[in-house]
Amino acid sequence: MVAVIDYDAGNIKSVQKALEFLGERVLVTRDSGEILRAERVILPGVGNFGDAMAKLEGFGLVPVMKEVAERKTPFLGICLGLQLLFEESEESPGVRGLGLLKGKILRIPKAEGLKIPQIGWNCLEYPSEGRLFQGVPEGSYVYFVHSYYLQAEKKEIVKATAQYGVTVEASVEQDNVFACQFHPEKSSDAGLRILKNFLTVSG
Repeated sequence: MVAVIDYDAGNIKSVQKALEFLGERVLVTRDSGEILRAERVILPGVGNFGDAMAKLEGFGLVPVMKEVAERKTPFLGICLGLQLLFEESEESPGVRGLGLLKGKILRIPKAEGLKIPQIGWNCLEYPSEGRLFQGVPEGSYVYFVHSYYLQAEKKEIVKATAQYGVTVEASVEQDNVFACQFHPEKSSDAGLRILKNFLTVSG
């Protein structure tokens, strides 16, 4: 069973439907006991970094997320969910992220002809082998909606990148913690394969 964290940050239904399409049992919840009993946990999200952290704290979910990581339960952050796993974001100065991974979130710099936020499809490059991308060819297109991008402290955790004015660190993996800046649940066959790979990884 997969627990999808509901903390009023959106992007829940599409994740739930994609997982159910893959035949997975899904529980949308903010109940700490249910989350900790789940075989896998997904932290989705769209919106503002600071607002999202305030909601996680308000629902008492920050220590729960940290315990999920410590228990080695496979844990996937999607879009804003990726950003929240890190330490800080330029979007909300002074707000601390979950800090499960080391790095910071930066605003995509303005450039001529570049629309921000990036909304649309972009192709992936693989700087190193990642378990989420088994059977997903390099150059596959996935769907992004974001104005901020990750700068990870440890580059070896970066498993996929994309180019959008800067090198966007599009997916990371460290032990049982995985994250995608793009939306696999909206990324057609490639995205479904990525989610299916997450459903089969061990911590």
